Amino acid sequence: MRHQIHDLLAPVPGTARQIHSFHFGPEQAKGKIYIQSSLHADELPGMLVAWHLKQRLAELEAAGRLRSEIVLVPAANPVGLEQVLMDVPLGRYELESGQNFNRWFIDLSEEIGNAVEAQLGDDPQRNLELIRASLRTALARHTATTQLQSQRLTLQRLACDADMVLDLHCDFESVVHLYTTPEAWPQVEPLARYMESQASLLATDSGGQSFDECFTLLWWQLQERFGEHFEIPLGSFSVTVELRGQADVNHPLASRDCQALIDYLIRFGAIVGEAAPLPAMPFPATPLAGVEPVVTPVGGLLVYSASAGQYLHAGEKIAEIIDPITDRVTPIHCTAAGLMYARSLRRMATAGMVIAHVAGAEAYRSGYLLSP
Repeated sequence: MRHQIHDLLAPVPGTARQIHSFHFGPEQAKGKIYIQSSLHADELPGMLVAWHLKQRLAELEAAGRLRSEIVLVPAANPVGLEQVLMDVPLGRYELESGQNFNRWFIDLSEEIGNAVEAQLGDDPQRNLELIRASLRTALARHTATTQLQSQRLTLQRLACDADMVLDLHCDFESVVHLYTTPEAWPQVEPLARYMESQASLLATDSGGQSFDECFTLLWWQLQERFGEHFEIPLGSFSVTVELRGQADVNHPLASRDCQALIDYLIRFGAIVGEAAPLPAMPFPATPLAGVEPVVTPVGGLLVYSASAGQYLHAGEKIAEIIDPITDRVTPIHCTAAGLMYARSLRRMATAGMVIAHVAGAEAYRSGYLLSP
Protein backbone atom coordinates (compact mmCIF):
# COMPACT_ATOMS: atom_id res chain seq x y z
CA MET A 1 0.00 0.00 0.00
CA ARG A 2 1.21 3.47 -0.88
CA HIS A 3 -0.16 6.35 1.17
CA GLN A 4 -0.24 9.76 -0.54
CA ILE A 5 -1.14 13.09 1.08
CA HIS A 6 -2.58 15.91 -1.03
CA ASP A 7 -2.54 19.40 0.46
CA LEU A 8 -5.54 21.64 -0.21
CA LEU A 9 -5.39 25.37 -0.64
CA ALA A 10 -5.69 26.91 2.83
CA PRO A 11 -8.39 29.62 3.01
CA VAL A 12 -6.51 31.46 5.78
CA PRO A 13 -3.18 30.79 7.52
CA GLY A 14 -3.21 27.93 10.00
CA THR A 15 -6.21 26.08 8.54
CA ALA A 16 -4.62 23.71 6.01
CA ARG A 17 -6.50 20.52 5.15
CA GLN A 18 -5.46 17.38 3.31
CA ILE A 19 -6.92 14.55 1.27
CA HIS A 20 -5.39 11.11 1.87
CA SER A 21 -5.31 8.50 -0.89
CA PHE A 22 -4.31 4.85 -0.46
CA HIS A 23 -2.95 3.04 -3.52
CA PHE A 24 -3.01 -0.75 -3.72
CA GLY A 25 -1.69 -3.12 -6.36
CA PRO A 26 1.03 -2.76 -9.00
CA GLU A 27 2.16 0.80 -9.65
CA GLN A 28 2.41 0.17 -13.40
CA ALA A 29 -0.79 -1.87 -13.66
CA LYS A 30 -2.73 -1.85 -16.91
CA GLY A 31 -6.00 -1.03 -15.16
CA LYS A 32 -7.01 1.48 -12.50
CA ILE A 33 -10.00 1.55 -10.16
CA TYR A 34 -10.86 4.65 -8.11
CA ILE A 35 -13.13 4.48 -5.04
CA GLN A 36 -14.01 7.37 -2.74
CA SER A 37 -16.48 7.91 0.08
CA SER A 38 -18.25 10.72 1.93
CA LEU A 39 -17.96 13.46 -0.67
CA HIS A 40 -21.07 14.64 1.13
CA ALA A 41 -19.35 14.67 4.49
CA ASP A 42 -22.47 13.87 6.53
CA GLU A 43 -22.96 10.62 4.57
CA LEU A 44 -20.84 8.16 6.52
CA PRO A 45 -21.87 4.56 5.63
CA GLY A 46 -19.39 4.66 2.73
CA MET A 47 -16.57 5.75 5.01
CA LEU A 48 -17.04 2.61 7.12
CA VAL A 49 -17.22 0.48 3.97
CA ALA A 50 -13.95 2.11 2.83
CA TRP A 51 -12.36 1.24 6.19
CA HIS A 52 -13.33 -2.42 5.72
CA LEU A 53 -12.19 -2.27 2.11
CA LYS A 54 -8.79 -0.92 3.10
CA GLN A 55 -8.15 -3.96 5.30
CA ARG A 56 -9.30 -6.38 2.60
CA LEU A 57 -7.25 -4.72 -0.15
CA ALA A 58 -4.12 -4.87 2.01
CA GLU A 59 -4.66 -8.63 2.45
CA LEU A 60 -5.31 -9.14 -1.27
CA GLU A 61 -2.23 -7.11 -2.17
CA ALA A 62 -0.07 -9.17 0.18
CA ALA A 63 -1.44 -12.32 -1.47
CA GLY A 64 -0.54 -10.98 -4.94
CA ARG A 65 -4.16 -10.99 -6.11
CA LEU A 66 -4.47 -7.39 -7.34
CA ARG A 67 -4.21 -7.03 -11.11
CA SER A 68 -5.20 -3.35 -11.25
CA GLU A 69 -4.14 -0.37 -9.21
CA ILE A 70 -6.97 0.39 -6.77
CA VAL A 71 -7.03 3.90 -5.33
CA LEU A 72 -9.09 4.43 -2.17
CA VAL A 73 -10.00 7.83 -0.71
CA PRO A 74 -11.95 7.15 2.52
CA ALA A 75 -12.62 10.81 3.41
CA ALA A 76 -13.11 12.76 0.19
CA ASN A 77 -14.34 15.96 1.86
CA PRO A 78 -12.23 17.17 4.78
CA VAL A 79 -13.73 20.65 4.34
CA GLY A 80 -17.27 19.41 4.96
CA LEU A 81 -16.26 17.08 7.79
CA GLU A 82 -15.38 20.09 9.93
CA GLN A 83 -18.66 21.92 9.27
CA VAL A 84 -20.57 21.23 12.47
CA LEU A 85 -22.94 23.94 13.67
CA MET A 86 -24.45 23.56 17.13
CA ASP A 87 -23.97 19.79 17.08
CA VAL A 88 -25.48 19.46 13.57
CA PRO A 89 -23.14 18.24 10.78
CA LEU A 90 -23.51 20.25 7.56
CA GLY A 91 -21.61 18.21 5.03
CA ARG A 92 -23.64 18.64 1.84
CA TYR A 93 -23.00 22.32 1.08
CA GLU A 94 -19.94 24.46 1.64
CA LEU A 95 -20.94 27.18 4.09
CA GLU A 96 -18.80 29.88 2.46
CA SER A 97 -20.19 29.57 -1.06
CA GLY A 98 -23.43 27.66 -0.48
CA GLN A 99 -22.39 25.23 -3.23
CA ASN A 100 -23.07 21.51 -3.15
CA PHE A 101 -19.78 19.65 -2.62
CA ASN A 102 -20.82 17.21 -5.38
CA ARG A 103 -21.54 19.72 -8.15
CA TRP A 104 -19.60 21.82 -10.65
CA PHE A 105 -16.51 19.73 -11.15
CA ILE A 106 -14.44 21.01 -14.09
CA ASP A 107 -15.89 20.31 -17.55
CA LEU A 108 -12.92 19.69 -19.86
CA SER A 109 -14.64 18.02 -22.81
CA GLU A 110 -14.24 20.91 -25.26
CA GLU A 111 -10.68 21.65 -24.16
CA ILE A 112 -9.63 18.00 -24.49
CA GLY A 113 -11.42 17.64 -27.82
CA ASN A 114 -9.59 20.64 -29.24
CA ALA A 115 -6.25 19.34 -27.94
CA VAL A 116 -6.50 15.84 -29.43
CA GLU A 117 -8.49 16.47 -32.63
CA ALA A 118 -5.47 16.60 -34.94
CA GLN A 119 -3.86 13.53 -33.33
CA LEU A 120 -6.72 11.02 -33.35
CA GLY A 121 -6.38 8.01 -35.61
CA ASP A 122 -7.68 4.55 -36.49
CA ASP A 123 -6.35 2.82 -33.35
CA PRO A 124 -9.01 3.02 -30.56
CA GLN A 125 -6.50 2.13 -27.82
CA ARG A 126 -4.10 4.84 -28.96
CA ASN A 127 -7.00 7.33 -29.00
CA LEU A 128 -7.91 6.32 -25.44
CA GLU A 129 -4.34 6.78 -24.19
CA LEU A 130 -4.06 10.10 -26.03
CA ILE A 131 -7.22 11.44 -24.40
CA ARG A 132 -6.16 10.27 -20.94
CA ALA A 133 -2.75 11.91 -21.30
CA SER A 134 -4.39 15.14 -22.46
CA LEU A 135 -6.82 15.00 -19.52
CA ARG A 136 -4.01 14.57 -17.00
CA THR A 137 -2.13 17.47 -18.56
CA ALA A 138 -5.17 19.74 -18.58
CA LEU A 139 -5.98 19.04 -14.92
CA ALA A 140 -2.34 19.58 -13.93
CA ARG A 141 -2.45 22.94 -15.69
CA HIS A 142 -5.57 24.13 -13.86
CA THR A 143 -5.12 26.17 -10.69
CA ALA A 144 -7.55 26.63 -7.81
CA THR A 145 -8.34 29.97 -6.22
CA THR A 146 -10.53 28.65 -3.37
CA GLN A 147 -10.35 25.73 -0.96
CA LEU A 148 -13.46 24.19 -2.54
CA GLN A 149 -11.96 24.37 -6.03
CA SER A 150 -8.74 22.87 -4.66
CA GLN A 151 -10.65 19.92 -3.21
CA ARG A 152 -12.56 19.30 -6.44
CA LEU A 153 -9.41 19.55 -8.52
CA THR A 154 -7.52 17.12 -6.26
CA LEU A 155 -10.26 14.51 -6.56
CA GLN A 156 -10.49 14.89 -10.34
CA ARG A 157 -6.73 14.49 -10.71
CA LEU A 158 -6.79 11.31 -8.64
CA ALA A 159 -9.62 9.72 -10.65
CA CYS A 160 -9.27 11.12 -14.17
CA ASP A 161 -7.44 8.14 -15.72
CA ALA A 162 -9.33 5.35 -13.93
CA ASP A 163 -11.21 2.72 -15.89
CA MET A 164 -13.88 2.68 -13.18
CA VAL A 165 -14.91 5.35 -10.65
CA LEU A 166 -17.06 4.38 -7.64
CA ASP A 167 -18.43 7.22 -5.51
CA LEU A 168 -19.93 5.96 -2.22
CA HIS A 169 -22.79 8.05 -0.83
CA CYS A 170 -26.03 7.51 1.09
CA ASP A 171 -29.43 9.18 1.19
CA PHE A 172 -31.47 10.34 4.19
CA GLU A 173 -33.60 7.21 4.79
CA SER A 174 -33.32 4.80 1.89
CA VAL A 175 -32.61 1.40 0.45
CA VAL A 176 -29.46 0.71 -1.58
CA HIS A 177 -29.65 2.36 -5.00
CA LEU A 178 -27.22 3.67 -7.59
CA TYR A 179 -26.81 6.17 -10.40
CA THR A 180 -24.98 5.58 -13.66
CA THR A 181 -25.40 6.07 -17.40
CA PRO A 182 -27.27 3.96 -19.97
CA GLU A 183 -23.98 3.57 -21.84
CA ALA A 184 -22.24 2.10 -18.76
CA TRP A 185 -25.17 -0.03 -17.59
CA PRO A 186 -23.96 -3.33 -19.13
CA GLN A 187 -20.75 -3.03 -17.06
CA VAL A 188 -22.54 -1.74 -13.95
CA GLU A 189 -25.40 -4.25 -13.88
CA PRO A 190 -23.33 -6.93 -12.05
CA LEU A 191 -22.48 -4.34 -9.38
CA ALA A 192 -26.19 -3.59 -8.93
CA ARG A 193 -26.78 -7.31 -8.42
CA TYR A 194 -23.96 -7.80 -5.90
CA MET A 195 -25.01 -4.66 -3.97
CA GLU A 196 -28.67 -5.76 -4.07
CA SER A 197 -29.54 -2.34 -5.42
CA GLN A 198 -33.30 -1.85 -5.38
CA ALA A 199 -33.25 1.12 -7.76
CA SER A 200 -30.76 1.68 -10.57
CA LEU A 201 -31.24 5.13 -12.10
CA LEU A 202 -29.82 5.89 -15.53
CA ALA A 203 -29.03 9.23 -17.18
CA THR A 204 -26.34 10.34 -19.59
CA ASP A 205 -26.38 13.93 -18.31
CA SER A 206 -28.39 14.71 -15.18
CA GLY A 207 -27.07 18.28 -14.95
CA GLY A 208 -24.85 19.88 -12.33
CA GLN A 209 -21.52 18.32 -13.43
CA SER A 210 -21.40 15.99 -10.42
CA PHE A 211 -18.25 14.01 -9.65
CA ASP A 212 -19.32 10.79 -11.34
CA GLU A 213 -20.56 12.52 -14.49
CA CYS A 214 -17.48 14.69 -14.97
CA PHE A 215 -15.77 11.53 -16.22
CA THR A 216 -18.44 9.58 -18.11
CA LEU A 217 -19.85 12.73 -19.70
CA LEU A 218 -16.44 13.72 -21.06
CA TRP A 219 -16.01 10.40 -22.90
CA TRP A 220 -19.60 10.48 -24.16
CA GLN A 221 -19.18 14.03 -25.49
CA LEU A 222 -15.94 13.08 -27.26
CA GLN A 223 -17.71 10.09 -28.83
CA GLU A 224 -20.49 12.40 -30.00
CA ARG A 225 -17.99 14.86 -31.44
CA PHE A 226 -15.62 12.44 -33.19
CA GLY A 227 -17.58 9.20 -33.51
CA GLU A 228 -18.26 9.51 -37.24
CA HIS A 229 -14.55 9.75 -38.00
CA PHE A 230 -12.64 8.10 -35.14
CA GLU A 231 -13.44 5.28 -32.73
CA ILE A 232 -13.39 6.62 -29.17
CA PRO A 233 -13.78 3.89 -26.50
CA LEU A 234 -15.63 4.55 -23.25
CA GLY A 235 -12.41 5.26 -21.38
CA SER A 236 -14.04 5.52 -17.97
CA PHE A 237 -17.38 4.70 -16.40
CA SER A 238 -18.63 5.98 -13.08
CA VAL A 239 -21.21 4.90 -10.52
CA THR A 240 -22.66 6.70 -7.53
CA VAL A 241 -23.61 4.04 -4.99
CA GLU A 242 -26.11 5.12 -2.33
CA LEU A 243 -25.56 2.92 0.75
CA ARG A 244 -28.99 3.17 2.39
CA GLY A 245 -29.58 5.99 4.91
CA GLN A 246 -27.41 8.26 7.05
CA ALA A 247 -28.00 6.22 10.20
CA ASP A 248 -26.97 2.92 8.58
CA VAL A 249 -23.41 2.94 9.89
CA ASN A 250 -22.67 -0.49 11.35
CA HIS A 251 -20.17 -3.27 10.81
CA PRO A 252 -22.52 -6.00 9.52
CA LEU A 253 -23.83 -3.80 6.69
CA ALA A 254 -20.40 -2.35 5.91
CA SER A 255 -18.82 -5.80 5.83
CA ARG A 256 -21.52 -7.05 3.48
CA ASP A 257 -21.13 -4.04 1.18
CA CYS A 258 -17.35 -4.43 1.20
CA GLN A 259 -17.68 -8.06 0.12
CA ALA A 260 -20.09 -7.05 -2.66
CA LEU A 261 -17.51 -4.59 -3.98
CA ILE A 262 -14.77 -7.23 -3.81
CA ASP A 263 -17.00 -9.72 -5.68
CA TYR A 264 -17.64 -7.12 -8.36
CA LEU A 265 -13.96 -6.25 -8.74
CA ILE A 266 -13.15 -9.96 -9.13
CA ARG A 267 -15.77 -10.28 -11.86
CA PHE A 268 -14.46 -7.10 -13.50
CA GLY A 269 -10.95 -8.58 -13.54
CA ALA A 270 -9.24 -6.15 -11.17
CA ILE A 271 -8.76 -8.87 -8.53
CA VAL A 272 -7.67 -12.45 -9.18
CA GLY A 273 -10.22 -15.01 -8.04
CA GLU A 274 -13.39 -16.85 -8.91
CA ALA A 275 -16.36 -14.53 -9.21
CA ALA A 276 -19.27 -15.22 -6.89
CA PRO A 277 -22.57 -16.15 -8.56
CA LEU A 278 -24.64 -13.15 -9.56
CA PRO A 279 -27.74 -12.60 -7.39
CA ALA A 280 -31.05 -11.81 -9.04
CA MET A 281 -31.92 -8.18 -9.78
CA PRO A 282 -34.63 -7.01 -7.34
CA PHE A 283 -35.90 -4.39 -9.82
CA PRO A 284 -34.89 -3.46 -13.38
CA ALA A 285 -33.01 -0.25 -14.12
CA THR A 286 -35.16 2.81 -14.78
CA PRO A 287 -34.48 6.29 -16.19
CA LEU A 288 -33.49 9.00 -13.74
CA ALA A 289 -35.92 11.18 -15.69
CA GLY A 290 -38.67 8.84 -14.45
CA VAL A 291 -38.04 9.64 -10.77
CA GLU A 292 -40.83 11.58 -9.09
CA PRO A 293 -39.69 13.97 -6.35
CA VAL A 294 -42.86 13.90 -4.21
CA VAL A 295 -43.56 17.41 -2.93
CA THR A 296 -45.84 18.51 -0.10
CA PRO A 297 -47.90 21.65 -0.85
CA VAL A 298 -48.28 22.50 2.83
CA GLY A 299 -46.16 22.48 5.95
CA GLY A 300 -46.74 20.55 9.14
CA LEU A 301 -45.95 17.37 11.01
CA LEU A 302 -44.82 14.71 8.51
CA VAL A 303 -46.15 11.21 9.22
CA TYR A 304 -45.21 8.52 6.71
CA SER A 305 -47.47 5.63 5.79
CA ALA A 306 -45.01 4.14 3.25
CA SER A 307 -41.46 2.94 3.86
CA ALA A 308 -38.29 3.17 1.83
CA GLY A 309 -38.12 0.10 -0.43
CA GLN A 310 -41.90 -0.13 -0.80
CA TYR A 311 -43.39 -0.44 -4.29
CA LEU A 312 -46.25 2.03 -4.74
CA HIS A 313 -49.19 2.04 -7.13
CA ALA A 314 -50.12 5.20 -8.99
CA GLY A 315 -51.95 7.58 -6.66
CA GLU A 316 -51.07 5.66 -3.49
CA LYS A 317 -50.79 7.65 -0.26
CA ILE A 318 -47.29 7.83 1.15
CA ALA A 319 -47.69 10.32 4.02
CA GLU A 320 -49.87 12.79 5.88
CA ILE A 321 -49.06 16.37 6.78
CA ILE A 322 -50.74 17.35 10.05
CA ASP A 323 -51.33 20.97 11.06
CA PRO A 324 -51.29 20.87 14.88
CA ILE A 325 -53.01 24.29 15.06
CA THR A 326 -56.01 23.73 12.80
CA ASP A 327 -56.01 19.90 12.96
CA ARG A 328 -56.09 19.77 9.17
CA VAL A 329 -54.67 16.52 7.76
CA THR A 330 -53.34 16.66 4.18
CA PRO A 331 -52.67 13.32 2.50
CA ILE A 332 -49.68 13.17 0.10
CA HIS A 333 -49.82 10.76 -2.83
CA CYS A 334 -47.38 9.70 -5.51
CA THR A 335 -48.46 10.33 -9.09
CA ALA A 336 -47.07 7.30 -10.92
CA ALA A 337 -46.29 3.75 -9.87
CA GLY A 338 -42.76 2.98 -8.76
CA LEU A 339 -40.37 2.10 -5.96
CA MET A 340 -40.06 4.64 -3.15
CA TYR A 341 -36.32 4.31 -2.66
CA ALA A 342 -35.70 7.32 -0.40
CA ARG A 343 -37.52 9.60 1.99
CA SER A 344 -36.69 12.60 4.16
CA LEU A 345 -35.27 12.42 7.67
CA ARG A 346 -37.16 15.54 8.71
CA ARG A 347 -40.52 15.18 10.36
CA MET A 348 -41.59 18.83 10.26
CA ALA A 349 -42.25 19.54 6.59
CA THR A 350 -42.23 22.96 4.99
CA ALA A 351 -44.46 23.90 2.07
CA GLY A 352 -42.82 22.88 -1.21
CA MET A 353 -40.47 20.39 0.43
CA VAL A 354 -39.53 17.13 -1.31
CA ILE A 355 -40.42 14.37 1.13
CA ALA A 356 -39.67 11.27 -0.98
CA HIS A 357 -38.37 9.97 -4.31
CA VAL A 358 -40.22 7.34 -6.33
CA ALA A 359 -38.50 5.56 -9.24
CA GLY A 360 -40.99 5.21 -12.06
CA ALA A 361 -40.46 3.29 -15.29
CA GLU A 362 -41.36 6.09 -17.73
CA ALA A 363 -39.21 9.19 -18.28
CA TYR A 364 -41.16 12.42 -17.98
CA ARG A 365 -38.68 15.02 -16.67
CA SER A 366 -35.88 16.81 -18.48
CA GLY A 367 -33.12 19.29 -17.73
CA TYR A 368 -31.63 19.31 -14.23
CA LEU A 369 -32.53 15.93 -12.68
CA LEU A 370 -30.59 15.98 -9.40
CA SER A 371 -31.49 17.12 -5.91
CA PRO A 372 -30.14 20.59 -5.05
